[in-house]
Amino acid sequence: MNDRPSSEPHDNPVPGLSPTAPLVSNLTALGAHWGWFVGLGMLLLVLGLIGAVYVLAFTLVSVLFVGALMLAGGILHLIQAWRIKGWSGFLIWTVSGLFYIAAGLLALYNPIAGAAALTLLLGAVLIAAGALRLWLWFNNRSQAGWKWLALSGLITLLAGLLIAAGWPANSLWILGFLLALDLLFQGITLIMLGQALRRGHTTAR
Repeated sequence: MNDRPSSEPHDNPVPGLSPTAPLVSNLTALGAHWGWFVGLGMLLLVLGLIGAVYVLAFTLVSVLFVGALMLAGGILHLIQAWRIKGWSGFLIWTVSGLFYIAAGLLALYNPIAGAAALTLLLGAVLIAAGALRLWLWFNNRSQAGWKWLALSGLITLLAGLLIAAGWPANSLWILGFLLALDLLFQGITLIMLGQALRRGHTTAR
């Protein structure tokens, strides 16, 4: 048996083709359509600015959207429950489907109450996530680099506590504010990406 190492390269299975060629070609193709990224980014930026002004309206829109998703999810749960009605999980799927449908109908029928419930749920999730990150940091605090996890957990925990402390008065604006903030960041990101693709496309020509 010949144990000598082969002199042929193994990291490039296709001779004459760079492993980064697909990535480069994809970026070049995207660079030709940089205007779409900028246009979509500007649209999201405008929507985010509108949301920052009309926070209550954006809160209600987000609640109605979540309510519609929960209603659709509940119907799908019931359909799945009846498909497996001979199995032991039939009751769990049925109960969860009815719960989703009830929550979705509540959000659609009374968006204000739905906003209050979702805001309280958001605060609880942030508190739990922040506490979990702090617990992970405490158990690994002797290792290097884990201080960032502690900082992240502390910020998340404080955000959850602030939301819970201001509930239910803040439920009229917090969801709309977060939606507007997300649209603003997405818009800025897409505009910057489009500009970077435009510069790369101009250089490649």
